[in-house]
Order: sequence, then structure tokens, then C-alpha cells
Amino acid sequence: MRLNWHELNGARADSADGTVVEIHGFPATVLPSVHATHFILTFEPGCCPGCFPRDRAASVEVFAASPIPTRGQQLRLSGRWRVQRDDAEGWRYQLHGARLLEPPGWRSVSRRGVLAAGPLMCLAACSGGPSSPQQQADAQRAIQAAATVDIHSHAGSIASTNHIRNGGPFGAVARPMQQGGMAAICLAVVSDGPTHRVMADGRIHPYRKPDPGELYQFGQLAFGRVHDLARDQGLAVITDVAGLRAARAGTASAIISAEGADFLEGQVDRVDEAYAKWGLRHLQLTHYRVNELGDIQTEPPVHGGLTDVGAEVIRRCNRLGIVVDVAHGTYDLVVRAASVTSKPLVLSHTSLSLLPAPYSRRISREHARVVAKTGGVVGVWPPAEEFPTLTSMAAGMARMVDAVGIDHVGLGSDMRGLVGPSILPDYDRLPGLAEALIGVGFSVPDTSKILGGNYARVFETCMV
Repeated sequence: MRLNWHELNGARADSADGTVVEIHGFPATVLPSVHATHFILTFEPGCCPGCFPRDRAASVEVFAASPIPTRGQQLRLSGRWRVQRDDAEGWRYQLHGARLLEPPGWRSVSRRGVLAAGPLMCLAACSGGPSSPQQQADAQRAIQAAATVDIHSHAGSIASTNHIRNGGPFGAVARPMQQGGMAAICLAVVSDGPTHRVMADGRIHPYRKPDPGELYQFGQLAFGRVHDLARDQGLAVITDVAGLRAARAGTASAIISAEGADFLEGQVDRVDEAYAKWGLRHLQLTHYRVNELGDIQTEPPVHGGLTDVGAEVIRRCNRLGIVVDVAHGTYDLVVRAASVTSKPLVLSHTSLSLLPAPYSRRISREHARVVAKTGGVVGVWPPAEEFPTLTSMAAGMARMVDAVGIDHVGLGSDMRGLVGPSILPDYDRLPGLAEALIGVGFSVPDTSKILGGNYARVFETCMV
């Protein structure tokens, strides 16, 4: 009997108790080892031992008949399935008498994949050891080589619903950018803010429908606050190719962005207004409510992906010179968006998962490749729960590069927008991320591409 990971905690997995099953997965061990007879099997490579395992009911405790390799490779195992109903440690599934099945079913992970996946490499990645002088020098060369760009940010307290409505102090933006060498950030307004909040499950959900005209008016206030921040801190607002080419480490610039096109309220002509009035140059179609443009990852689908209005918004952005961002959109939305657009797409902030959980913001390789095939960029984000160190985040970026290629990966920090803590809490930490990228095997030119060069290419293509 073959078991798949999505069947865990379901009737099929529970009814298999006592039978011999086959399952594929990745080994995780508390201590580094080449072989082990007792380890944990997970559906995807873990980023480090420190975060293992997050969900014991979605992992399998393995007791092998003889030592099995545990060095960063997918395993195909067979053994007797046991379901634990009241285990004190929280383990639900066990595989007893496990033995390794030979190919077909076995595949190795690439060199960079091992850096992201293997327990030995993860232990080294999370040790937090100092960078070498050469790594530090190479990191600075990468930062200086081209414009560094954060392709998704709410830095400066621009997304707070209360501050947008009532005013309030701005957080520091320009100084940390200058200290860390971050040249430009895509500052994103959030126009659906009044209609969503964090619920009891710890996730963000919409809790009411907006009144007619409410999100348009709120969007105007949000755009105004971003421009107030730019004036307050001397951020240069980028509206064309020349502006981005002028941005370099030591300066501080902003690309006006919107997370969710909810302020349009389905009226496509408002794209033109935002372009002319507010300098909008980067538009994310959806956010935390299923809007007039399409479905989102975190709620049940309504439209079957991208709507006709959403398709027309993409065409309007292509004509005007606005980067189209498909973050938060469902896979079906992204597939149709790719078929509609004449310019590269961006998916600004996410990370790779071999099997994304239902309603997860993480994406599969196939999802990422749809964006890459348009010539676009997928931005990797820095939640500390997922990436406990900058080196593990760099390894996560390496996994994305393995999936889509070096020309299609970027940095999307979601600065001041993550529900939990961030391993990149401010832009003065950028050199540390650059050093980590060098440390996991990226060259100076490739590090420069990830930290901004790839997005700059997309931005320039969209402006033409």
C-alpha cells in the first residue's frame, strides 16, 4: 500500500494501522549522522534541526531494521504502519521494521539542495559562525555591483490601519537602508486593511465585506501616507528606468507598490489614476480577501482563479508600465495571469514547499515555474519560524534557485508585514544575508542578481 503525505490525519492513513506500507520522504535527525536506525521522516527537507519537526502529527517516526542513509536525500521506505492514538510526545504515525527500497523512487538532491535539506549541512548552516573576511568582502562587492531591491516591503509603519486613518510617527527607513546598502524598496500600501484581521487560528482572514467606496477611499489615504513617508525621510520615488538605474547602495529610494488591488473596486480605469496620481509602478492583484480580480491562497476559491476583470487589469498594467505581482493568488490565478500577460510577472514574497499545506502562502515548484517562464521573479521571504538564521534563509533561496534558475529569484522581505518575527528585521542586516548567500555557494554576480539585479531586469522590461 502506498501512502501519500496529504493522506496523513485522514481515514486512509488511520485505517492502514498494522499493514505494510510504502512512503517517500526526507530524513531528519536531532544529531548529525550518516546512517541511523531511528529518525523522523518528513514530506520535505527541513531547513535545520532547530525547527524539526514542527508538526509531529504530519511526520513519521521511523524504526529501521538496519541503518539507513540520512544525508540529504529523499528516501523510499517500506515498513509496518502504526497509528498512535495517545502518544505522550505527540507522535501519531510510526513505521516499524523500515527498510530502504532502491530506485525507482529514490532521487538525490542537488548540491544546493543538500545545503537546504541535509541535517549535516543544516547543522552547520544554523551554527551562526562568523563569516570569513573573504565572504564579507564578496558580500560587499555583490551589494555594490547593482541596485539592491526589496521587492515587497511595508517599512516605516505604512500599513497600520490606525496610522493610515489617524496619522502617527513613521519608523526609520532611509537610515537602515543606507547602513545596510539597500538601494530601493517596493513600498506597498494595503487597501483591504479595514476588512481583515488575525483570527483565533493565528492566520489572517477577512471578517466583513467592505462598504461601497470604502476601500477606494482608504486606498487614497494609504497612498498619501507612503508619499508622506518618502518626503519625511528623503526617499527618492522611482517611476522609470532611469530612476532605478540611479539607485545604488548608500542611497534610499522607493517604488510605489500596492498589496492587493482592492482599492480599484473592480474599476479598471482606476489603474490609470493610481499610475498618474500616486506613481504606482508595482501592483499585487490580491491580498487577504477574494476580490474582484481573483482567488487567494488563504481562502476557498470563488472565481476559479483570475477573473476577466483581473485579466484586463494585467493588460492595463502591461500597457502603462506597472509590474504585475501575483503573490497571494492561487495557482490557477497565476496560470491564467501568465497566459494573459505580455510582460514578466513577479511573485514577491513566499518560499518553496514540496507539498504546500492547504491555504498556505508557500508555493510548489510548479507554481514558481509558471512565474519564471514569463521571465519573472519569485521573492523569498524571511519568517524566523521558517528560517531561524540568515544562512538557513540563504539555503531556502538556493532551493528556489534549484527550482526556477538563478535569473528568477529575488528578496521579498515583507518588512513590518509578517505576522511573526523576521530573521531580516531591518535593512542594516542586508550584509549578513549577502554573506550567507556567498557562504552557501553563490558567486558574487549571482548574489547580486538575487539581491536586486533580477527584479531590476523585470522592472525595466515592464517599463518599455
